Formats: sequence, structure tokens, C-alpha cells
Amino acid sequence: MRTVAEILILHTIRSRAGCPVAAAIGFLFALFLAPTQPLAQSALEGVDLTSAEMTSADMTREEVAGLLAAASRQKPADFTRKRLSGLDLSGLDFKAAILRSARLNNVDLRGANLEDAVLDQAWMLNADLSGARMNGISLFQTQMIGARLDGADLSEARITADLTKASLKNANLAGADLSADMRNQSMGLMRGVLRSANLEGADLTGANLSRVDFEFSSLKDVNLENANLMSAELGGADLTGARIANANFNRADVTSARLVSLRGEAEANLSDAANLGAAIRK
Repeated sequence: MRTVAEILILHTIRSRAGCPVAAAIGFLFALFLAPTQPLAQSALEGVDLTSAEMTSADMTREEVAGLLAAASRQKPADFTRKRLSGLDLSGLDFKAAILRSARLNNVDLRGANLEDAVLDQAWMLNADLSGARMNGISLFQTQMIGARLDGADLSEARITADLTKASLKNANLAGADLSADMRNQSMGLMRGVLRSANLEGADLTGANLSRVDFEFSSLKDVNLENANLMSAELGGADLTGARIANANFNRADVTSARLVSLRGEAEANLSDAANLGAAIRK
């Protein structure tokens, strides 16, 4: 959900689409207000984040490593609903492991191998996955608010996770699918949420970003070549220096977005974006 400030900003700007002064004012307000306001997340409602369930571990690093060592392709390691919060699991090989609904808050997974792992509905608040191998991973309804994934490889991953305020600087998301899961509308709109996230320098080549929420995020110098951003929410986002050749912006909302020094604009359909007149172009 948006903060009250963000709603007011975007409502004001959209109502004055085509007015560059209003766009600039809205963007400046976004810079000051968006990072400081708490974001209401329906998944967090009623959850005690200070409880033992969300902060403790019922296994040690050695026990986790032993279970991983005993795993096979036919019988992958299964950590379903395990509490692993706060552990140092850096560098471990979780390839194809099952971590469905596991608690991994504030866990250290730097440099870990999570290729083809399943972390659907897992809790990974403020987890550190910097430099982790996560290609082909499944992150369905995963809670990753504030997580660090700088330099991580998420190529070909399926992501409908909440990555609000996460850091994905220089991450590889080439070919990843963060689009809305239209088969699960009864559960609400399941999609990638990267509100106020930092994706500077990330590779999103060929990624499916349809309906993804990028509002107020930093997308400076990202590679969006051949990416699908149809109906994506880019209000207040900063795309300065982004590569957008052959990207699909059909109906993408760019209200108060910073669209400056774009590379490959002539090969993209940016003119098909919604509220282009309310974007910051210089």
C-alpha cells in the first residue's frame, strides 16, 4: 500500500498531466517524503516481528550444512517452515533446496548458491544476499523488505516478492519474470514490488516487468533493453541513464518519473507510456 504522502503526490501530478512544473514539484516531494514514511504491507498486519518465530533459529549453521551435504538431486534438502533467522549461512550451497515458508530474517546468505531453490512464502526481511547465485530461484509471495541483493544473480528467476526498500545494485535480473500472476487474482495482485528500491546499474535485459511496482525506486543506469514494462508503475522513479532500446512501455505509468539521458530511446515505444507529459524529461 502507498503512504498518504505518496497518494497525494501522484494524485496531484496525474490530475495535472502535461504540466512540467507540477511534475517537478511532485518529484521533489517524493524525494523528501517517500523514503521516510512507513509502508503499510498487508502481509505484515498482525505479525509480531519481535517474536521468537520471526527472530530465532531452531538449527545451527553446522546442522544446516549437514542437511545440505546429505541432499541429492532426487531428494533435495528440505527446510520448509524452519526458523533460520539471524544465522550466518554465507557461502553455503542451497542449490534446488526447498525453503518454503522458512523464516530467514536478518540471515547472512552472502555468496550462497540458491540456484533453482524454492523460497515461496518465505520471510527474508533485511536478509543479506549480496553476491548470491539465485538464478532460476522461485520467490512467490516472499517477504524481502529491506533485503540486500547487490551483485546477486537472479537471472531467469520467478519473482512475485515484496522487495520494498531493497538494494539490488548491479544485480543480474536478465530474463527474470517479475510480472503479475494473473492466475491468482483471488489472492490479490501477485507481482514484484520494488517500491523505493535501489536497482542502480542492474541488468534487466529481456525481463518481464509487466505491472511491476517500481514507484519511487532508483533505476539509474539500468539495462532495460528488450524488457516488458507494460502497465508497470514507475511514478517517481529515477531512470536517468537507463538503456531502453526495444523496451515495451505500453501503458506504463511514468508520472513524475525522471526520464533523463535515456539510451536507445529511439528504439523504444516510450510515447505509449501513460502520463508521459507529467514525467521529468530534463
